[in-house]
Amino acid sequence: MSDSASSPSQTQFPVQAVRGLKDVLPDESAKWQRLEAVCRDVFGRYGFGEIRTPIFEVTGLFARGIGEATDIVEKEMYTFVDRNGQSLSLRPEGTAGVIRAYIQNQLQREALTRLCYAGPMFRHERPQAGRQRQFHQIGAEVLGSASPSVDVELITLMADLFRELEVTGLTLELNSIGCPDCRPAYGEALVAFLDGVLDALCENCQRRRHGNPLRVLDCKVPACGEATRLAPVITGCLCAACADHYRAVKDGLAAAGVAYRENPRMVRGLDYYGRTAFEWTTTALGAQNTVAAGGRYDRLTEQLGGQPRPGIGFALGVERVLLLMRDVVAPAPDLFVVMLGDAAEARMLPILRAARQAGVRVDRAFDGGGLKAQLKRANKSGARWCAIVGEEELARGVCQIKDMAGHSQREVALEHMVDAVRAALSAPRTEG
Repeated sequence: MSDSASSPSQTQFPVQAVRGLKDVLPDESAKWQRLEAVCRDVFGRYGFGEIRTPIFEVTGLFARGIGEATDIVEKEMYTFVDRNGQSLSLRPEGTAGVIRAYIQNQLQREALTRLCYAGPMFRHERPQAGRQRQFHQIGAEVLGSASPSVDVELITLMADLFRELEVTGLTLELNSIGCPDCRPAYGEALVAFLDGVLDALCENCQRRRHGNPLRVLDCKVPACGEATRLAPVITGCLCAACADHYRAVKDGLAAAGVAYRENPRMVRGLDYYGRTAFEWTTTALGAQNTVAAGGRYDRLTEQLGGQPRPGIGFALGVERVLLLMRDVVAPAPDLFVVMLGDAAEARMLPILRAARQAGVRVDRAFDGGGLKAQLKRANKSGARWCAIVGEEELARGVCQIKDMAGHSQREVALEHMVDAVRAALSAPRTEG
C-alpha cells in the first residue's frame, strides 16, 4: 500500500488499515490483558500511580525534550498544523508528555513522585515484526530523587515484571553516559576518533558527528558499527560523581540479585538521558532486539520549563513483549444456556442477567435452533456447564444442568439455578 496522500473520493473500498497500523482481534486480546494486568499489579506493589496524558502535544515539547537532532524528531514524528495554525505532533514516546503534566499540574510539590502509564505511540518507521507505526508502550517515571537506589529499584521492578510475565532469555545491558560536566570531554575525544573514520560512516552519521556524536554509536548501519568498534568509551571519561553513581547502581543490582552486562557503547536514542542508561535485549526477535529501555534524565524538567527535579524512567514495547510471552487463552463461558421456544427465552432473560451479575460468564444462541444444534454450539463454546430449558422444563419450573466435561446431568428449580451453577463452578472438575 502506498503512503502517498489521497483525497476522500479516491478511497478504495473495502478500506484497509493504514500501513503500519494493526488491529488487535479478540483471540489476541487475552494476552494484552494479561500483560496489562501484571504491569498494573507490579506497579501498585512498588507504589506507582497511573497517569494518562493526551495522544498529541505541541510539537515543541518533543523537539526540546527528545532533541531536535534525533531521528525521531527529524524523520519519524507525525506532525500537523491545526486550524489555529499551531504545530502539533502525535506522541512518539511517553516521557515528555508525562513531564509536561508533572510540571503543569505542580506534582513537584511531592518529595518523590512515581508515575506509570500505558498507551499508543506513533512513529513513521518501516513496519516489521515488533515495530509498527502505531505501537504501544507501558512505562514508569520516578521524579524527585537523584539517588542511585532509585535507579536500582526501578530496574528491579522491571526484572519482577518479566519474571511474572514468564518472559525469559532477556539480557539487561547497563551503561553510564555521564553528565554535562564530563560528557564534553568525551564528546571531543569521540569526534576526533570519528573524523579519522569519516569515509566509513553513513551519510547520516557524517552529518551528526559534531551536533550529536553519541548518536553515531547508536547507528544500526553495519558499516558504522564496524567503523566505531574501537571508539573510546564514555565510562573512561566519567567525572568522580558519575563514576560513584554508576558504581552504586552496579553494587545495588548485585545486592538485589539482578544480573546485568555492561555495554559501554549503549547510549540510548533520546537526548535527555544522562548517567544511568539501560536496555533489556533479546536474541529472539531479530533486528528488533530491544524489548524495554530507559535511563536517568536529571535535567529534563528544567529543560521543559519546570523546577529542577532529577528523574529516571523506562518504557517497554508492548508488541515486542507480547511476542516473547506464552499464549494466553481467553476464558471460556462458565455456562451456556439452551432455550427452546419464545416462552423459555422470556422466562430465562432475568435469570441470565442475575447469573451475570453474580459473576458467571454466560453465553447463549440468538437465532434459535433445536436442541441438537444448540448443544453443538454449547460444546463449541467450551462452556463447562449447560442449562437446558424447553417447554416441559418450563411447565415444571425447572432446568436441566449438564456437565459438559463429565456428561452428568441433573434437574434444578429455576429460582435456584444461579446458586446451583455457582456451587458447581466452585466444585472440582470431574472428567468423564
